[in-house]
Amino acid sequence: MNSPLLDRLFVLLLQLLPHHLLSRAVWYLTRWRWAPFKNRAIRGFIKAFDVEMAQAQSAYAVDYADFNAFFPRSLRPGARPLCAEGQLASPADGKISAIGRIEQDSILQAKGMDYSLRELLGGDAALAEGFRDGHFATIYLSPRDYHRVHMPLSGQLREMIHIPGRLFSVNGRTARTLPRLFSRNERLVCLFDTQAGPMAVILVGAIFVGCMDTVWAGTVAPTDLRNSRWRYGEVESGVQLERGAEMGRFNMGSTVILLLPKGALSWQDHLREGSEIRMGEGLGQLEVQP
Repeated sequence: MNSPLLDRLFVLLLQLLPHHLLSRAVWYLTRWRWAPFKNRAIRGFIKAFDVEMAQAQSAYAVDYADFNAFFPRSLRPGARPLCAEGQLASPADGKISAIGRIEQDSILQAKGMDYSLRELLGGDAALAEGFRDGHFATIYLSPRDYHRVHMPLSGQLREMIHIPGRLFSVNGRTARTLPRLFSRNERLVCLFDTQAGPMAVILVGAIFVGCMDTVWAGTVAPTDLRNSRWRYGEVESGVQLERGAEMGRFNMGSTVILLLPKGALSWQDHLREGSEIRMGEGLGQLEVQP
């Protein structure tokens, strides 16, 4: 049972912690290649979080160079089949934190708590306007989940924005207690042009997740405290990714937020807060068919 008092105490402790310092220490530890340490760390993590390894490319700790190679481990071919054409595919394994309509500029974070679409997108009013009254889904990746992020739709990369911020935990306890959690944390906004219109795939950092990777830019972790933006070229010279293709990964657990414009799709009726989802499963039916 959820305890509001325990939730508040947990968040208070998080606010006092030196997020970036701790994340930097974990960054070094997870890349330490001394075999006795990394093998024990991987085996201990698998046991502690009941990680399903049967579908991993390798189920053995000794096959991973370090803990960071294990955490975003690849899966065997065919482990995550894609949903039918005309559906939006889940970008990741995880649990639905919230899903539904964007109410003008407001996105649901948890029951009784909203945050601003414009703030989520780094204060860019023009960019936010494209998703106003649109659709959103927030997927939380727990430590035991598969941590690569894939394309929900085929798309042409238009822009990437790195927005610096805090590194609060993004678990359910924090999401239902800390206001504006996702617009306060560090995040990477990836904008694509798709058959359904503009699509944003947002990787949200968290405690121990001080950097995120994309397949076109590698690790993205600018030290500048201002927003950093990269714009990409046309089809001939740009980045085109097919539905289901890997687009990024987390080095530790976190959250993915999807944004689509008004009228782009209808969410699956059975999906709600707490629903478990796997990468490739259908999230919704597109209104505009290919």
